[in-house]
Amino acid sequence: MTKTNGQGSGSAGTTAVLVLEDGRIFTGTRFGAVGQTLGEAVFSTGMSGYQETLTDPSYHGQIVVATAPQIGNTGWNTEDGESRGDKIWVAGYAVRDPSPRASNWRASGTLDDELVRQGIVGIAGIDTRAVVRHLRTRGSMKAGVFSGDALADADVLLDRVRSQPSMLGADLAGEVSTDASYIVEPEGGHRFTVAAIDLGIKTNTPRNFARRGIRSHVLPSSISFEAIADLKPDGVFLSNGPGDPATADHIVGVTREVLDAGIPLFGICFGNQILGRALGRATYKMVFGHRGINVPVIDHRTGRVAITAQNHGFALEGEAGETFETPFGPAEVSHTCANDGVVEGIRLANGRAFSVQYHPEAAAGPHDANYLFDQFIDLLSGEK
Repeated sequence: MTKTNGQGSGSAGTTAVLVLEDGRIFTGTRFGAVGQTLGEAVFSTGMSGYQETLTDPSYHGQIVVATAPQIGNTGWNTEDGESRGDKIWVAGYAVRDPSPRASNWRASGTLDDELVRQGIVGIAGIDTRAVVRHLRTRGSMKAGVFSGDALADADVLLDRVRSQPSMLGADLAGEVSTDASYIVEPEGGHRFTVAAIDLGIKTNTPRNFARRGIRSHVLPSSISFEAIADLKPDGVFLSNGPGDPATADHIVGVTREVLDAGIPLFGICFGNQILGRALGRATYKMVFGHRGINVPVIDHRTGRVAITAQNHGFALEGEAGETFETPFGPAEVSHTCANDGVVEGIRLANGRAFSVQYHPEAAAGPHDANYLFDQFIDLLSGEK
């Protein structure tokens, strides 16, 4: 929830505070719009790609703390947004040293100006190292950023922070999903048609499909299986997205119908958790999650490690190499994180459905996992 008065950080009265649920308060200067915003405090370790981070719908409801000390050097442009209309989805933004000017040939303005334009309340000039160390110790938690008329006594601000809903149990995918279906046409010849269920899809995902000759029907999260079947897709894709996967009963049910119909399926991030639930696995909330562009993941079929882009605070239960029975045949935990053993991928043993917890479209991030789009193409080709 954000309340702003539209003023920028150059206005008089520059104080802003970041208030955490456990009572820790960081005082800095306002950055972007002025007012109040509430959300879950998380941190992202990416050294680049702040525009892609801010526009990623998976960050809906979260106040993002940047670990990179300098943010905003390249300004804001009209090309790197990962949401339709370049909408900023983060609830708030906390940085150490924002650049006062943009220095890039593609820049259309400064980051601060764009935060003001979209009404995103932020804070600058705080010790983000201390914030990150605190969150790594205590875990992601409710938080708020306050400036201007929203400032008040510490106990009042803390009460506002604590009274907001928790991310645990939050049903957010419907809030970021498209209201109406739309089509992204393939580049060159048309090879396959995919029904891409928008749970918070990033724009680079349909682009990756388009480059491979796939027509993407991007569909609302409320879509029924009957509506999907009417499209006669060659495959179904489950996108990334925000919120607690334990609340997504509708799309889990649709996924089970897709699997029962034998339609090839590929999922990423939130979609990995949805496929996992459809296969009977439980999910849990992580202490502080994985958010960054340098997370190592082990593929247990090949033993290879990929450096991946990630943004998730929930995960599937399971262990490396684990196999388990499902109503759709045997399945296995195919990938885990090299850092902490968290499940990073699952697949049906027959290969007709697979998913990963990370972002193979990698905007921003490394391209190590981009081959997964080709793996999906191979699956579709085999079905043909």
